[in-house]
Parts: sequence; C-alpha cells; structure tokens
Amino acid sequence: MSKSAERAGGVRVFIADGSQLGCQLMAAAVRRGRYRTRVVGYATDTAGIRTGLEAHAADVAVIGARLDNEDMAGFRITREILASSKKPSIIIILDSSKPAMVVEAFRAGASGVFSRNHSSQLLCKCIYAVHKGQVWASNSELRFMIDALGAPPPPSSQPVSLRRTGVLTKREEGVVNLVAEGMTNRDISQALKLSEHTVRNYLFRIFSKVGTSNRLELALFAIDRREDKGQQNSMAAMG
Repeated sequence: MSKSAERAGGVRVFIADGSQLGCQLMAAAVRRGRYRTRVVGYATDTAGIRTGLEAHAADVAVIGARLDNEDMAGFRITREILASSKKPSIIIILDSSKPAMVVEAFRAGASGVFSRNHSSQLLCKCIYAVHKGQVWASNSELRFMIDALGAPPPPSSQPVSLRRTGVLTKREEGVVNLVAEGMTNRDISQALKLSEHTVRNYLFRIFSKVGTSNRLELALFAIDRREDKGQQNSMAAMG
C-alpha cells in the first residue's frame, strides 16, 4: 500500500454495479476485508459514476460490466474514465468469464477482471493487488489474453464491417442493434413484432454472415462498428 493511501486511511474504493443492492453487498464485503480499504462512494449507472468519481478521489474503481440495463456499458465507461484526468485503477466485475468478455475488459483498460462466482474475500485481495500495480485475473482468464495476443483469430471468425460490406438486410441490422442493447429474443420479438422463432432464425443468419458464434461476440461486433463510425464522423467533421 502506498504511503499516501495509508495516510488517507486505506485504499480508496469506488463501487459501481447495476443495482443498489449489488453495490451495498460489495461495499460491505470490502469493509469487512482484512486489507485497509475505504469505500468513498458508489453508483448504479454511468452518470452516477461520472459524478461520483469527480466528487470523490478513488484509488480503485470496481465496475460491473452491466450498467444502465446494458451488458457492455461497464466497458464503455471504463474507456471514458481512463481518458479523463482522474484515472483510478479499474476492476471490471464479470457475470461470465467467457473469453470474449475477458479480452474485451482488458481491451477497455481494466487492470483486473473478477467473476461474480468468486468470494468476497478474494475481491478484497483483488482490490489490494490492483492498487499495488498488479494485473488480476485467474489462470484461465490470463490464458484467454495470451491466446488473443499470441495468435489472431482465423479470417472466418473475424467480424467484418456492416457498413463496408452491406451483407446484412435492414431488418438484420435492426436485430444486431437490439442485441447490442442487451435485449433477449423475447424482447426483440416484441419490439419488432416477430415471433421468437423468427428472431432465432435471423440470429443464425447474422452469425453466419458476420463471422460470430454467439450473442456476446455479436454485441462486441456492434460496439466496434459504432466506435468506428463515430471516429469516421469526427474525422469528417474536422475535414
């Protein structure tokens, strides 16, 4: 622990999760831990994270991947935080330790990933380790990163740009956008006035066209597409 943290009464931790209960449970676990930590605030959405981190200096921010009812909001706010003047170390809480989730968390800039399946005592150790400058991940999660860095995926599994190829129909693009918003097949069927069976058929065709194999990869693909489009629009505005 740094001397500055010791003088302040321990590692300052900011907690963000999709529900107030989730935040309170993590805060209680951190306070009970054997490491000297101090919870300086918590939030349940991205707006609250921005406000909270501006108001409270934090050494470590623990952020759930799912915020604002969106599966990927935690990744986006992590990028935003690390681009700002205040840059706490960030741990992303994952609902699933699937390879794509782990890789995306580190791509966003996280110093550690932590599964909800792990114990609260281990979370305290994770916070302390990340504060000390270490990278936190399980052996299998590190293997995902090594595999991702060591060998690029085969061309057949690399997502392609929808805008460049035009391989998807307008309806299929609509399904992709709704998947990226975290909607279930039932939600999508209601939004588009389709049967769930039809939605599943759309997804199978989309997976085949863009080279993804599941909803998570498709959501990451959609996010990358939005970011690319945003950068292109910014460049066009500057021109």
